[in-house]
Amino acid sequence: METNEKFSHHTSCENCGSRDNRGVWLNPDDTIHHTYCFGCHEYSATGEAQPENKQPIVRDMITGNYERLDKRKVSEDTCKVFDYEVGEYDGRPVQIANYYDKQYNKVAQKLRFPDKSFKWFGDTDKITLFGQQNWRDGGRTIVITEGELDCLSVSQVNNNKYPVVSIPSGTASAKKYIKQELEWLSKFEKIILMFDTDTAGMKASVECANILPVKKCYIAKVQGKDANELLQGGKGQKIIDAIFEAKHYTPQGIIEGTETKELLLNDDYVESVPYAFDGLNKKLSGIRPKELVLLCAGSGTGKSQVCRELAFDLINKGHKIGYIALEESVKRSIRGLVSLAVNKPIHIPEVRKSIPTEQLISEWEKIKDNVCFYDHFGSSDSEDLLNRIRFMVQGLNCKFIFLDHISIVISGISEGDERRLIDNTMTNLRKLVEEINCGMFVVSHLKRVDSRTGHEDGLQTSLSHLRGSHSLAQLSDAVIGFERNQQSETENNIMTARVLKNRFTGDTGVACDLIWNKDTGRLLEGNFDE
Repeated sequence: METNEKFSHHTSCENCGSRDNRGVWLNPDDTIHHTYCFGCHEYSATGEAQPENKQPIVRDMITGNYERLDKRKVSEDTCKVFDYEVGEYDGRPVQIANYYDKQYNKVAQKLRFPDKSFKWFGDTDKITLFGQQNWRDGGRTIVITEGELDCLSVSQVNNNKYPVVSIPSGTASAKKYIKQELEWLSKFEKIILMFDTDTAGMKASVECANILPVKKCYIAKVQGKDANELLQGGKGQKIIDAIFEAKHYTPQGIIEGTETKELLLNDDYVESVPYAFDGLNKKLSGIRPKELVLLCAGSGTGKSQVCRELAFDLINKGHKIGYIALEESVKRSIRGLVSLAVNKPIHIPEVRKSIPTEQLISEWEKIKDNVCFYDHFGSSDSEDLLNRIRFMVQGLNCKFIFLDHISIVISGISEGDERRLIDNTMTNLRKLVEEINCGMFVVSHLKRVDSRTGHEDGLQTSLSHLRGSHSLAQLSDAVIGFERNQQSETENNIMTARVLKNRFTGDTGVACDLIWNKDTGRLLEGNFDE
């Protein structure tokens, strides 16, 4: 039954997720009569307009004429090749894209109105790609575009001699239609995807490429919005260039050996930053961006103090750092760093009173511009923490991040076992340091071992002692264990730094001894006989 509905606007489609593929038609009183998505073809209506099945309107298809599309710069001959007509619907001019089934019967029409709204007639469940009826036997190369007008444009600049087709609707349904025609597309030696250069177009290109034959798929990028825009601007040669310059599709992350010459010859080695302690520096050859270093020790050994020393040294060398200590307040963290500057543990009240306020402010002035903190005491949601780290690096220009410690990150998550949660967190941290190009130090606890001597009593550290997951070692570029016998009467202030993993040089073993001075609160490197 014909109605007096009128097209209103395009909106998003909840069914397929497209941004603007759903058209909305209104009744004369401006209430919604029906909606239709040109991506997934979902039809919905209200009241008496609601059909039993959600299909496009079925009625006699209209007849038009082949005419030159002056605004689009598409010739009459090109329109004839693709059965693209100009006609009239309800007193309004329309362009008519005729669609065929696999038996080459005309089964549907897509009407395009001057306001860029669309309307479908016929059986869209049977349609093939637009223009597919012209290229029944396959061939050497075929180009697939995002829309009918782009299809006409690409064909025209090639004198309508070579196979070109288009997906029927927007990019949200591109994969669906490509999948339906895989058997036919496989007849061609080379399949070139030429979608729009916007985000949606590029995303659809990758989605479609992943289901096409591995060695046949290429992606072309036009210099502009789309092919028809280039044709209108008299830049048809750029369409041809894009076809010839189309790149063979390779999934992200896969690099063929033939493309690695530049990687071999470029001297783009990243300059490392020396460690605060010479012994560690000799073993590890410095601190580098995109590396994750794990610091591990038993409870009360002094991991946090090591973090402060390393962070303070980087600050003094002019590098901005992000300091995330989840077991202490920001107040404690900043006092800890200033303590290193004045060589006094100012968190102790008696010590604090002995140092002039002016001196504290002076030392604070020297470091304040090169450090930022995360004001969160206790556990923090993993995703939230990752976002904070990303902001520290990309928004505040931090070069290195200190995270003390990883077990606290997952302690507030109620679901899942510790091993899996640490796996996920370490994987995300590993990806993040690569993504944002920063160096990261992560503190981890050691688990209790079946031994009379624990790590608090000076037990030698090992990768097998890492608490929670093997991913702690696997995903770290370097692992440094710290050992201290807290109960020793003569050496309870001596901490041994042992390199347990070293991906950069492979050199492992004892790096140095660190001696804690109770009066100054500092860790100083002791003599170590190599």
